[in-house]
Amino acid sequence: MSLLVVGLSHRSAPVSVLERAALSADAQIKLLQDTVAAEPAAEAAVLATCNRIELYADVDKFHAGVAELSTLLAQHSGVGLEELTPYLYVHYEDRAVHHFFSVACGLDSMVVGEGQILGQIKDALATAQELHTAGRLLNDLFQQALRVGKRAHSETGIDRAGQSLVTFGLEQLSSGAPADAWLKGKRALVIGAGSMSSLAAATLARAGVAELVVANRTFDRAERLAALLAEQYGQRPAEPDDVDVLARAVPMESVPDELTRADVVVSCTGATGLVLTADLVAEAVEGRTGAPAVERATGSGSDSVRSGLPPTSVGSEDGCPLDLSAVQGSAVQGASGFSVMGEAAVAGMDAATLEQHAAWVDNGTVDRREGRRTPEIDTEAVAALAAAAATLGRVPERRRPEPVAEVPRPLPVLSLLDLAMPRDIDAAVHRLLGVRLVDIESLAEASADAPMAADVDQVRRIVSDEVAAFDAAQRAAHITPTVVALRAMAADVVASEIARLDGRLPGLDDKQRGEITQTVRRVVDKLLHAPTVRVKQLAAEPGGAGYADALRTLFDLDAETVAAVSRADDDSRDHNSAAFGGLDFGRENFDSNNFESAENRGRA
Repeated sequence: MSLLVVGLSHRSAPVSVLERAALSADAQIKLLQDTVAAEPAAEAAVLATCNRIELYADVDKFHAGVAELSTLLAQHSGVGLEELTPYLYVHYEDRAVHHFFSVACGLDSMVVGEGQILGQIKDALATAQELHTAGRLLNDLFQQALRVGKRAHSETGIDRAGQSLVTFGLEQLSSGAPADAWLKGKRALVIGAGSMSSLAAATLARAGVAELVVANRTFDRAERLAALLAEQYGQRPAEPDDVDVLARAVPMESVPDELTRADVVVSCTGATGLVLTADLVAEAVEGRTGAPAVERATGSGSDSVRSGLPPTSVGSEDGCPLDLSAVQGSAVQGASGFSVMGEAAVAGMDAATLEQHAAWVDNGTVDRREGRRTPEIDTEAVAALAAAAATLGRVPERRRPEPVAEVPRPLPVLSLLDLAMPRDIDAAVHRLLGVRLVDIESLAEASADAPMAADVDQVRRIVSDEVAAFDAAQRAAHITPTVVALRAMAADVVASEIARLDGRLPGLDDKQRGEITQTVRRVVDKLLHAPTVRVKQLAAEPGGAGYADALRTLFDLDAETVAAVSRADDDSRDHNSAAFGGLDFGRENFDSNNFESAENRGRA
C-alpha cells in the first residue's frame, strides 16, 4: 500500500473554483466513506480549508487510485470532473509525504508561515478516526505532520514570515497601518462562532476594540464565545497594556441592526448562500450616515481635471521678443496663460527668433512663477533648443501628459472581512462608497507579493529531514510483522521440542526441565538476534522493501500469519488512535500567546 494525495488549492485553482468546490461537513463524511469503500483505497482522510481541498488515501494501485479519488472529489464537490481536472494536483509516496509536511509547516499556505493549519490537520485526523477511515499509515502520517509543524514553529522564525489569515486580512483592511492601532476603540461584529470566527474574535479583543458582538445561528455557541472573550479580555485591573472589551452575543436576526453600529465586520460561517447581501450592507451604510449609499463613480471628465489645475503665469517683461497678446490665446498653448520661460512659449519659433529670446533670457529675465532669478540651467536649456532649431528649422513642440485628478473618496465607514468559503458577503458591496471589502480572493492577490523570511529555507531543510525519517520508519515498520511472525514461529518450534523432550525424558524434575527450556530459548534468540536487527536496518534504507519478502521466503513463513500480526498491530494502533482522537480538540483556549497557532479549527 502507498500514500496518494489528490487535491486543489489556491496555488493550482482560482478562488472561484475553490469556492464552488468547497465541501460541507456532511460532504466530507460521505467522501471519506465512499473512498474507503472504493477498491483501490484502504484508508482515507480529508483536509478541507478555505484555500485547499485534499484527499489522502492509502492505495494499492497508483493509476486506479488517481482516477477513483479524482472522480470522488468531483462527485462530492459538485464540480464536473472535466472542469475540475485541470486544477487538480497529485502527489505519491515520498512526494505526498513531503507535500503534507510542507502544508503542516505553513509553507504551502496562502499566508506563508501561518499556524492555523495545525488545528485543521488535527480536525481532519479526528474526523477520520471517528469514522474509522484512518489506519496505521494515515495515523502515523498525520501525527508526525503535527510534530513536524510544531518543530518548525519552535525551532525557526517561520512565524515572522507570515501571520494568521485573520491578522493578514485585518492588515489589508487597515491599508498597511498597524492592525492593533487601527482597531483600537472600534466597534466590531463577528458573524459565526466556529474556529476561524473564534480566532478573529480573539484577535479583535487583543487589539483593544471598544465593543465586540458575536452573532451565530446557534445562539448558545455565540453566548459561549462571548463569555470566554469577556473572561479572558474584559473587566481586568487597569494596567498599561490591558484592554477592556465588552463582548456580547446576539442572534442572527439582529445582524442588520448591528451593522449600523459596527465599524469592522468579520464573517466566517458554513452557510452555502450569502449572509450579507449588497442591499443589506447599503441599508446599514444609510443607517450610519443618514444618506443613501451610492456606488463609486468610474471616472471623471477632462473639464473637471483642468478646473482643478492652477493657472499658469503670463510674462509681461519689457523687451521680450514674444508677441504676448498674440501667443497668449494661441492654440499652441492650450491654456489661458503660459510662462515666457517654458517650452510652450518657444514652440514653433524659427531659429532667429529663438536666438533673440535666448539672449533676452540671458540678460536676467525674472520668472514670475517662482519670483526669483532664472537659474543658469534655464539658459543652457534654451541654448540647446536653439541648436535643435538651427538643425530642424524650428523647435519641435512637446506636450507633457496632463496630471490626472484623483477622485476624492470618503474614508470607509464600514470595513468588511470575509473569510468564508464559499463567500459570506456579496462581492458587489465593494462598489459602495464608504465600504471596504477584503475577501479570500483579494487576500490571495495580496499575499502573492508578500516577502518570505529567510527562515523558510531552514523549515524546508527540516521538512526534508523529517520526510527521510518518516520513510525510514515506515519501511522498518513494514518488516516488523514479518520479524514478529518469525519469532513466533521460533517460539512454537522451541515449545514443540520441549514437549517432545518431556516425552522422551519423563524423569526430569522441574528445575532441570526449566534449565533446558531456558537454554534452548537463549540459543534461538541469539541465532535470530543479528539477522532480525540487520534486516530492520536494511529495510529502513531506500530500496529495502524487498527484505521482508526475502525473510518470508527464507524461513517459509505463512503469509496468513504475517497478515494476522499486521491486523493485530493495526487494531492496537486504532485503539491508541481512538484515545488520541478522544482528546478535546474542539475546546477553545483564548490564551493570547498560542491561540492563533494551536486552537484554530475548521476553516482557514
